[in-house]
Amino acid sequence: MAGFDFPVSGICGIDEAGRGPLTGPVSAGAVILPEAFPIEILDDSKVLSQAGRERAYEVIVAGALDWAVGWATWEEIGRINILAASLLAMKRAYCALSLEPRIVIVDGNRIPQLERPAYALIKGDSILPSIMAASILAKVARDRVMDRLDSIEPWFGFARNKGYPTKAHREAIKKTGLSLWARPGFRIG
Repeated sequence: MAGFDFPVSGICGIDEAGRGPLTGPVSAGAVILPEAFPIEILDDSKVLSQAGRERAYEVIVAGALDWAVGWATWEEIGRINILAASLLAMKRAYCALSLEPRIVIVDGNRIPQLERPAYALIKGDSILPSIMAASILAKVARDRVMDRLDSIEPWFGFARNKGYPTKAHREAIKKTGLSLWARPGFRIG
């Protein structure tokens, strides 16, 4: 985990996963950690291995003061664009929380419209434990959805590519057409 100089307790960290794929929903995690949370298991979800993310996910859901995952569907992404859909998923995650945090900090440079002030923190998923935890929740939850979609359309390889535009995924699209869960507006030339 990268160094940080923020308190742990009372902060709601929010982050998203799945902005870059051609297929599937975008997810967002919102997490409020207790002061005594074992932050050494946390890091940016992109840095952790799949096994590391899964272990951290279980510790987060068992030990967080509150947590939620919000979603925006592939249809919503096509209708309102990926940025707006990401912010919508973040808002849905925040609104699903039961507790009221002292402060809300969102990874990146954009903030969803919330009922309380929120702050953006660029690279927050490598700085702030609650954002790291939110990043992990969002990534693991989305990966699990893509694994289920793989069982329905295995020729796209969603269990491996998670909907991202890998060479094999693009070739499958050229061969069979778009997935049932393809985001509207994407073209493979």
